Formats: sequence, structure tokens, C-alpha cells
Amino acid sequence: MAEVPASVLTIVRGRADHLRALMTGLSQQSRPPCELVIAWMQPEAADALPAMSCPVRHVFVGGDDMPLAAARNRAAEAASGEHLVFLDVDCIPSPTTVSSYAQALAQHDGVMLGDVHYLPGGLPIFTGDFAALEEHGVAHPSKPAFPDIGVMEEPDSGQLWGLSFALRKATWLSIGGMDECFYGYGGEETDLARRAARAGLPTYRVGGARAYHQHHAVHIPPLQHFDHILRNARLYHAKHGVWCMDYWLGQFAERELIAWTSEADDIRLLRRPDVQETDAARQPDHVLFS
Repeated sequence: MAEVPASVLTIVRGRADHLRALMTGLSQQSRPPCELVIAWMQPEAADALPAMSCPVRHVFVGGDDMPLAAARNRAAEAASGEHLVFLDVDCIPSPTTVSSYAQALAQHDGVMLGDVHYLPGGLPIFTGDFAALEEHGVAHPSKPAFPDIGVMEEPDSGQLWGLSFALRKATWLSIGGMDECFYGYGGEETDLARRAARAGLPTYRVGGARAYHQHHAVHIPPLQHFDHILRNARLYHAKHGVWCMDYWLGQFAERELIAWTSEADDIRLLRRPDVQETDAARQPDHVLFS
């Protein structure tokens, strides 16, 4: 039986070193993808990208407000594979990521989630030492456990995050991809997950599709994305009647930036965080999770 081609898709603004590490990991897959599609949210591609054994497609997406949903849609439109594997630019795929996703998608039509382990800052530039990544990577404490192999159905479709997920291209098209009304940070993947669940598509946790999240500074709360989070949370609530990103909204409310509760119909802005407050929310490098 012929293998179904799988495209790997990533979206990029800055983070050129992280992209190079992703590409290094992708070059060592037990089953190579049929291509890598990079959607650049910047005018030009980064230079000195690693050579790849598979084709690399480049698409460019305009917009100053981090058009994450639009960038994923443009990448999916450019992809030739029947399976779509979405990897955040911060993620280094383990050697079995593509093969595990592809095997799961060959057996099940649904939204596939991959395990992500977070790396601390200060590690050497990744050149292919996966043992070091495994040694230093830490699972997110709020995420459910993943099987070692095979798939496990996940009852909560909201577990989808944008770091690592996969689905059939035909399924992506059938649910309309991501809603480009979401722009900036937050909400677009949760909206996709909710629409997929309403369409009757199950969600699965996939064993063997682990990725390693390269460190970047964490803000608690993410005040640098304050306006985007409020805007996208309101949009999500208008569409679905419930809130997303409620943990961050709760943190904003605790700081008296907004008046909001989970039962509220809207968010009332009290004040915006200032530069000093946003800078103070930045955590030291040993903090891995927001």
C-alpha cells in the first residue's frame, strides 16, 4: 500500500534560529515528509536555512498583527500532501513525528494532537542530538498524558493547541480551515477545535509524535498580547457563547485591568498595562510555561 504524502507546515516571524532547528529535526525523520511549507509573516525569508531532502515551499503573508490563522490557511492552500502536519516554529520534531501522525491519519479521520516537551533556555544549538532534547524536555503540567504508541481518543477537543497538530487536508477543507477574523495572538486554534467537534470529528492524542519546544521568554500573564487576547476572546464568545483563554482573562481581572467573570457576557476594559508592568511580567529563563 502506497504511503499517503504528508506535508509539514510552519508559520514564521523572526525566530530564524528556531526554524533552522525545526528543519534539522525534520531532516532526520524516519519517514520524511513530502515537503515543508513555510508561511512567512514577514517580507523576506530568513537566510542560511539548512538543506532539506524534501522540497521547501515558501509563501508570504502580509499583516502587522501576527496573522496566525491566515498564515496557516495560506500554508495549507500551498501544501500538496493529503495529510497536513502543523508544527510551530519553536518545535523540533522527534524522528517519529511525521510517521506517527501519518499512521494515525491513515487509520482515523480526526484532529490529531502531538505531545510537546518544553526545553529550558541555554541549551546548545540543536544539531541532531535528540537524546539531549529528551533529557531536558519537560511535559506541560496541565496537559493529559500521551500513549507511547498508537492513538487515544481525547474527549476534550479544546486540548488542541497550535504547537503541534495534524489532520487530513480534505478534513481541513471541509471545516473551512481557520477563521481569519482571528488575528494576533490567541483563540484561532480553539475555534478550529470547536468547529471540528461540532462537525463530528473526534480528537486523538498520538503516541510517537513528540516535539520539543525551544525556549523563549514567558510572560505571566501575557500582557504583551493584552489587546489581541481581549479582541479574540470577545470574537470567540460571540461565535460560541462561551469564553476561551479564560485563565488569562482571570489573570487580567486579578490585576484590575478588566472587569470580567466566566459568567459575564462581555469584557469591560478598566485600563491597559503600561510598559513597566508588561516588562515586569517577563519571567526568568527557568520558567517554561505561561
